[in-house]
Amino acid sequence: MGTDKKMGTKWQKTKYRGVRYRKHPTRKHGVKYDQYFSIRYQVDGERMEEGFGWASEGKTAEGAFNRLCELKENAKKCQGPSRLSEQREQNKEEKRLAKVNEMTFNTFFSDTYLPQAKDNKSHNSYRNEKSMYKKWICPVIGDKPLKKVSPLDLERIKKNMSVKNLSPRSIQYCLAVIRQVFNLARILNLYEKDNPVSKIKKPSVDNRRMRFLTKDEANHLLNALKVRSQQVHDVSLISLRCGLRAGEIFNLKWKDLLIDKGLITVRDTKTSKNRKGYMTQDVKEMFDELKRGQPEEYIFKDNKGKPQREISKTFDRVINDLNLNKGISDRRDKVVFHTLRHTYASWLVENGTDLYTVKELLGHSTIAMTERYSHLGQNTMQDAVKNLEKFLNTESKTSNQIPKRVT
Repeated sequence: MGTDKKMGTKWQKTKYRGVRYRKHPTRKHGVKYDQYFSIRYQVDGERMEEGFGWASEGKTAEGAFNRLCELKENAKKCQGPSRLSEQREQNKEEKRLAKVNEMTFNTFFSDTYLPQAKDNKSHNSYRNEKSMYKKWICPVIGDKPLKKVSPLDLERIKKNMSVKNLSPRSIQYCLAVIRQVFNLARILNLYEKDNPVSKIKKPSVDNRRMRFLTKDEANHLLNALKVRSQQVHDVSLISLRCGLRAGEIFNLKWKDLLIDKGLITVRDTKTSKNRKGYMTQDVKEMFDELKRGQPEEYIFKDNKGKPQREISKTFDRVINDLNLNKGISDRRDKVVFHTLRHTYASWLVENGTDLYTVKELLGHSTIAMTERYSHLGQNTMQDAVKNLEKFLNTESKTSNQIPKRVT
């Protein structure tokens, strides 16, 4: 019969063909020693033997024989699993699908999506998405299984936000969060249908900020910030002179600076691509005055010594003190920290820098994002045409007279 080296017992026949068992050397099941059953058969000319299970787990020789007959019938009909291993995988997949079918939006968001967002997104993005979910998404679809969330549910979320007079941009952002959740579920094979957000009409909105500071406004702002907070002044100067986003500034480490060459390595950007930033003289001097830390040390830290994650309220207070937003109701025209980056780009275009160069300096993923500044270069383009006209007029005076047409 053969002896199993691990168990130290011999295989023994049963009255069922293709089924045998061995006894456990010590463990008993009832008054008898526990028995482990296996089945033997051929598949495509290959001899197979697979374990069926222990008597203590409810397995019997008759049950093993019945399963063996099922596998042989499946192999004969070329339909269904023809091996125990295949059947176990099928059962495992069926259990997984059953679990998927029961998984609620809240379970997937809390256990899978949110932890990934925390690891892969900025602190502000993670916090905003978590808040958006708690206030608007969860009350409508939190308890619904993923597969049962419908476009009608998403229309309810849109309506709820509209009734509370939330901006079209906020509604867009909410739908974007939901879209990302379903995209991740599809990647993990937990959702197979089309993303329900794709069937929703998104509110149209032009949320682009068009206001930028004059040189006098910018100087007044920097001077006022320096009186209130040197660090807020410094991060504002970097954005205004180098065009960096707030998150890009907070991610700066001392290893990212080549002050003598005026270069900044901007890492982990919004577009996931590193780029170079270029210092003006006053930015170089500002960095020179800071106490230099270790290469891996963050440059800007909060009061607890941790990397700074958001702009201090001091910035908003100074903006209010200078009345830069006085009488302005449209949020797109209000001065916020991002206005400094917008001002940087606007000044570049006004001074004749081409849009492609501006795109590269800002780290935009497409030129379309930079084209919002194109209207600021109208004078430059007009001057270019005038210079061309001047060149043509000069050329015509020095050239030979055009001969008359021969008739």
